[in-house]
Amino acid sequence: MTAGVCVIFALIASHVMLQPATAKSASLRVITDENWEEILTGEWMIEFFAPWCPACQQLQTAWNEFAEWGEDIGVNIAKVDVTEQPGLSGRFIITALPTIYHCKDGVFRRYQGARSKDDFLSFLDEKKWESIEPVSSWFGPSSILMSAMSALFKLSMFIRHCHNYLTEQLGVPVWGSYGIFALATLFSGLALGLVMVFVADFVFPSRRFSPDYYHRKQPTGQVRLQQSEDEQEADGEEEDDEDEYGDKAEEWQRMDGADALRRRGVGVTEEDT
Repeated sequence: MTAGVCVIFALIASHVMLQPATAKSASLRVITDENWEEILTGEWMIEFFAPWCPACQQLQTAWNEFAEWGEDIGVNIAKVDVTEQPGLSGRFIITALPTIYHCKDGVFRRYQGARSKDDFLSFLDEKKWESIEPVSSWFGPSSILMSAMSALFKLSMFIRHCHNYLTEQLGVPVWGSYGIFALATLFSGLALGLVMVFVADFVFPSRRFSPDYYHRKQPTGQVRLQQSEDEQEADGEEEDDEDEYGDKAEEWQRMDGADALRRRGVGVTEEDT
């Protein structure tokens, strides 16, 4: 009986001792593509890691200890597994592991300091993050550019999974998998180009296929014909003017000749006199 009571007390004591540690370890949040917008409000420290990364493995102990203080200092401590969340890897442009971000009400700053529990606490307590230049709004995780980058990373991961499925599950050779993706890329490009042509024709239709194209074309031809006739009439009038001017010039020449003869005759008469 005494032994049974001792065992019960031991179990209760162990449960009481483990309860705080479990509660504190639960304060480490896991961020995914579904809940990442939660980090846009409040203050956060977020670690991007990969299970295979040796540096990430060395950091895990200090990061877990730091997470136990999150509730006391009023800061949310979180982590992101980039192997399971490729969209977030593209959204935050993760080029090195581990990468740590500080976020305050949607303003992101990359942590560049030492990586121990005390260093993290000092970074928050002394507000050292205020001296770090924030990420530009153009490259913020909620911007259109980073949303497109996230979609691109998701697509690349989807292609990788398809490649692994073809080579590992179906036994397709590696070169065969590459050939399939090359053909898929070619046909998708052709389909996209065809869709763009249809959209362009719909938005900017050709004048040749408009209902009143030929109706507009006929009056234009008539106008041009009228202009041609007017030009011919103008040329004819100019020729008539030239002919009339030529006739007058000949008449003037004859008159000048007659005057010259008359003057010559008068001169001869005066000499005879």
